Amino acid sequence: MTTTHSDIPSVLQRIVATKVEELKAAREALSLEDLQAQVAADDKPRRGFAAALRAAGTKENGIGIIAEIKKASPSKGIINHNFTPALFAQQYEQAGASCLSVLTDRDYFQGNDSYLIQAANTSSLPILRKDFMIDVYQIYQSYLMGADCILLIMACLDDAQVQELHALSIELGMDVLIEVHTQSELERALQLPRSVHNIYGINNRDLNTFDVDLQNTLDLKNILNDALATDSAEQKPLIVTESGIHSSDDIRLMLNNEIQHFLIGEQFMKTDHPGQALQSLLAGVAADG
Repeated sequence: MTTTHSDIPSVLQRIVATKVEELKAAREALSLEDLQAQVAADDKPRRGFAAALRAAGTKENGIGIIAEIKKASPSKGIINHNFTPALFAQQYEQAGASCLSVLTDRDYFQGNDSYLIQAANTSSLPILRKDFMIDVYQIYQSYLMGADCILLIMACLDDAQVQELHALSIELGMDVLIEVHTQSELERALQLPRSVHNIYGINNRDLNTFDVDLQNTLDLKNILNDALATDSAEQKPLIVTESGIHSSDDIRLMLNNEIQHFLIGEQFMKTDHPGQALQSLLAGVAADG
């Protein structure tokens, strides 16, 4: 099954259209060939995003948190008015996050490439570049920024695009968070080559209604596990639940259903001290247990 742009919910259509224009400007400022040459000259090792999540799963609480650094969103506007990416990265690391996610989209999330660079310079945690990837140019850009993992959103990519971006990311040594919202997107995602670099992100937000339902993760997790049941132990799928995780009860629900990894942003970022919010959440889970 191939997704066409006419199938994409309107907010994603607008974002993808903006990305197309951004890429035109970026290529005029720096050609793809020159960008590739910069990447070839950069030998900075990646920090192992998927490996960090796997390691978290073996620890006492078994929880891997991808803590997000996000200033704003299209639906909520500005979420954090005292936005300090470098400080938040340090806070999250001290509070027990396994990885970071940094929004770099400018027009819709008020992000910036520099936010990822700041986080990478002040924290040792592996970092996901959270943006809307539609072109190989962005994969090379992400590498130069210091990203350890990139996001591929099945809802805004066709099959040929996702195959190309997935292959290039792994070739460059980066991990890939493959985000799905529906069973049909998951079925398409499962056509990608199996790899220890793959992380399957199940988003609980309906892109058409923006409603959030944690049951989405539980339903799609079963389909994913069944499809990959014959994979070797070291390639057992890493599953991350995204959107709607607000409390220790939410985390306990997922843990009881063998989901150990969580991407959480807004719940932390709406506070004055995101690291403290993460610490409190983990303490609540420990108390429940």
